[in-house]
Amino acid sequence: MYFIYLAIIILIPIYAQMKVKSTYKKYSKVSASSGMNGAETARAILDQNGLYNVRVEETPGMLSDHYDPRDKTVRLSTDNYHGHSVAGVAVAAHEVGHAIQDKEAYAFLRFRHALVPVANFGSNISWILILVGMLASIPSLLLAGIVFMAAAVLFQVITLPVEFNASSRAMDQLVSVGVIRNDEERETKKVLSAAAMTYVAAALVAVLELVRLLLMYTGMREED
Repeated sequence: MYFIYLAIIILIPIYAQMKVKSTYKKYSKVSASSGMNGAETARAILDQNGLYNVRVEETPGMLSDHYDPRDKTVRLSTDNYHGHSVAGVAVAAHEVGHAIQDKEAYAFLRFRHALVPVANFGSNISWILILVGMLASIPSLLLAGIVFMAAAVLFQVITLPVEFNASSRAMDQLVSVGVIRNDEERETKKVLSAAAMTYVAAALVAVLELVRLLLMYTGMREED
């Protein structure tokens, strides 16, 4: 059973990554009917929502696109910044979706930002406590590690509504601004859905690992 579990937590993220890369590659070859590139798309949606203070910048790397709330900047990877593809404008609109969430103080986004330091600390220290607790057979240390790990898992789970909401906003904005036609919505949704799968996979694996550790803790307590 352990090997089956191990295979599941390894294969799920690999499949999600393969899916997003293959979908992105496919639709990066399909041009958006408007002829707008990612940078123009991001700027148009930002301006339509009154976010004139948010900058759009190019950033190196593949699929390194993100919104930085600290300096109010949408950063798009080179291909998406300059490209005119359905994939590029979908990713650009998604990142702008986060900027709109930031402007509107979207509750889940604010909660996720508040969790960042806790989640980072928890992910760094949890495995140390867990390993020491397991090797030394000290249930209290194992439990402490599980508690810290739970904070990191909560961050993964809270990320899901943030990402799905940003994608939903992206679809609405792409159509309203005129970046894509109605008949291009299906292809655009495929790009956004594939990207969302990576977050679903990460959250699922994190939850499964947390449950496994809780079962180990229960077993250790029963042996005492």
